[in-house]
Amino acid sequence: MLPAIAQKSPNFPMNTRAFGNLPTGENIEVHTLANAAGATVEILTYGAIIRSIRVPDRIGQLADVVLGFDSLAGYVGPHPYFGAIVGRIAGRVTGGRLQVEGRTYPLVCNNGANHIHGGIVGLDKRVWSAQPARRADGAESVRLTYRSPDGEEGYPGNLDIAVTYTLTAESALIVETEATADQVTPLSLAQHSYFNLAGEGSGPVTGHVVEIHAERFMGAVDDGFTLSGRADPVAGSGNDFNQPRQLGPALPGLFRAHGPLYLLRAPGEAQPAKPVFTARIVEPGSGRRMEVFTNEPCLQFYTGMALDGKQTGKSGRAYGPHAGLCLECQGYPDGASRPEFGDILVRPGQPQRRTTIYAFGTF
Repeated sequence: MLPAIAQKSPNFPMNTRAFGNLPTGENIEVHTLANAAGATVEILTYGAIIRSIRVPDRIGQLADVVLGFDSLAGYVGPHPYFGAIVGRIAGRVTGGRLQVEGRTYPLVCNNGANHIHGGIVGLDKRVWSAQPARRADGAESVRLTYRSPDGEEGYPGNLDIAVTYTLTAESALIVETEATADQVTPLSLAQHSYFNLAGEGSGPVTGHVVEIHAERFMGAVDDGFTLSGRADPVAGSGNDFNQPRQLGPALPGLFRAHGPLYLLRAPGEAQPAKPVFTARIVEPGSGRRMEVFTNEPCLQFYTGMALDGKQTGKSGRAYGPHAGLCLECQGYPDGASRPEFGDILVRPGQPQRRTTIYAFGTF
């Protein structure tokens, strides 16, 4: 059994409603968290997806700041992981070759020559069970659980996963993950929301100002973004966001305008007990600010460069290039064989726990 991060509270009156049925007939729910400031977060039991985050701007006007769809059909159809929990391994596993304690497990290559985001039917396409929960400080939470069976998408071991979303009184969204396994297996989850602090559907995020505190990044070696396995310094490169930079002018300095995978701590450095400040984005027009704290070893920055206008969002507007950006806190995708970049293995009797916080405010 997984230990609870937030206390289960069956009598807690969380706002829950039906969101539609899958082609298999399974019912999907949407759970809404709210605080006294008027902020709300909507979470689906399909893919543990964050469908909506509504937060105020500097004059108190609310807007939805994540990309997504009005109906379940949009999420069931092809889309670039809007709002989902991705895994078992977030990011690209080189050649789909998973090495665990001397044994090779072939994973499906669903991204050119690589495996990405858990495979063809990853955690983003699974139905999760949800229960309301409440933290000791009274903040509303929803806890979603899923059992990934041995062999699912090629991964070894039965894995029990829980994701707890909490919205605090200060409008911070806390994402806590935990997992137990019956044999050694890798797990590196990421929350894959696309953020636009001006409001989803408002156009490209090229005017956002980005700050990422990292000294090293993992270079890509080809157009498929296969990781080199080499940590390069950000200093002197276009990948350096240690000082705030507007995104638009920075794009030409990024490989294919995509954004790199950053290492958030030195090789071999222990996981911090509490999340540490990692990144900040601000949107000058609205005055909205989002700060990211995590105890994950890596952060994948993605500028939304591949969005092509084929998806129409909740606003009724198409999502074109850079309509949203991602700050995906995760482990190193090949971490099962490169533990110096952060251990991602779950071992029997040793639960894995990670925390990422997206804290919203204004300036």
